[in-house]
Amino acid sequence: MNITQYENYQEKKTHGEINFPFVTYICTIPLDFKTVPLHWHEEMEIIYIKKGTGCISVNLNEFSVAEGSVIIVLPGQLHSIYTSDDTERMEYENIIFNPGILLSKQADTCSKDYLLPLFSGDISVPVHFHSGVPHYNEIAEILDNCDRAGEQKPYGEALYLKAQLFMLLFVLENKCQLSEPAIKSMKSLESMKNVIKYVELHYAEHITIEDAAEIASCSPSYFMKCFKKTFHSSFIDYLKNYRLTIAARMLTQSDGSVLEICENVGFDNLSYFIRSFKAKYGVTPGKYAIITKSMQ
Repeated sequence: MNITQYENYQEKKTHGEINFPFVTYICTIPLDFKTVPLHWHEEMEIIYIKKGTGCISVNLNEFSVAEGSVIIVLPGQLHSIYTSDDTERMEYENIIFNPGILLSKQADTCSKDYLLPLFSGDISVPVHFHSGVPHYNEIAEILDNCDRAGEQKPYGEALYLKAQLFMLLFVLENKCQLSEPAIKSMKSLESMKNVIKYVELHYAEHITIEDAAEIASCSPSYFMKCFKKTFHSSFIDYLKNYRLTIAARMLTQSDGSVLEICENVGFDNLSYFIRSFKAKYGVTPGKYAIITKSMQ
């Protein structure tokens, strides 16, 4: 797993082959990384828990997940993956695909009436499926079929995977669609996406509240209030935690010194970086690098 794959909130990596952007990742927390921070992308993502327990947030709603759980993340939805404490371990599968592989180039009934309304959030479906929930077994069987195709690589694999995705979306819309229409993301959530995007690209630089407020097109005082209400964290704390998350990955997956990594993630004071890192992870950056690399 490349460090840059989850380091940006709005991921820009092309998933899968150019002609068939569909890919499956197998990840383990905390072995691959401590957490996957809040991010968003234009692809649809299905998170299938294989072992252990953890937590997943989708549009700021938190879900406790366990082996067998399935989380549906529609394009553009903010989501994060983590465990509730250091004793938890979770292995999960990410199925990520570009919705365009299912859309017709010419407007047709499937795209117009079913797919586009779902991908845009106009149709509402459940986020969390698990054992005992209606239609869970159908959804899990479809994902298991995709896994088998990925292992066996049959002739026409892309065609088979596409068929399974269509079946998954049919089950979601035909059998699981919620009676209430989807509620559009809060205005504040949408306006904060530009700030999130800016941080993902410039976290190594000096960023002030005034900079973030300008990106959000509002006054600094309104921005601070809006950010706190939306993310339940101050912007300064969010920025620091994001930088520390990236630092933890760099310590695990690079040979840079603590000082180099401190500077590369935007801290201008080594002592403050070490104190902040220890407060978040329980150990100094140097010790964290030794421990995590020994686990690989």
